[in-house]
Amino acid sequence: QVQLVESGGGSVQAGGSLRLSCAVFGYSYSSYCMGWFRQTPGKEREGVAAIYTGDGSTYYADSVKGRFTISQDNAKNTLHLQMNSLKPEDTAMYYCAATYCNGRWRWKFEWEYNYWGQGTQVTVSS
Repeated sequence: QVQLVESGGGSVQAGGSLRLSCAVFGYSYSSYCMGWFRQTPGKEREGVAAIYTGDGSTYYADSVKGRFTISQDNAKNTLHLQMNSLKPEDTAMYYCAATYCNGRWRWKFEWEYNYWGQGTQVTVSS
């Protein structure tokens, strides 16, 4: 059974940094598509960044380009999201998601993913 476990959320002042991690358990495929989403109350879940582990291709929402970096640690089966220059509007619950794919997927859409973590809260104060 696939399980995703996020960690690394917390509270930070604007301009600060946080690093989120997502440990993947039970995934038997060598290549899969993973993403980070975020959600605030009353709003739809928003795709933030994604990576295809087969070749390391990465994708970012315009709102985080140049500030966030998604990366994979294959040895530890862990996904990371390095978040720099954080803004109050980055405040949200952040979720890790995964699915098996061949690198062709609509990474921004939550229904493309079969597995989800429980979420980790990020709060950025001004």
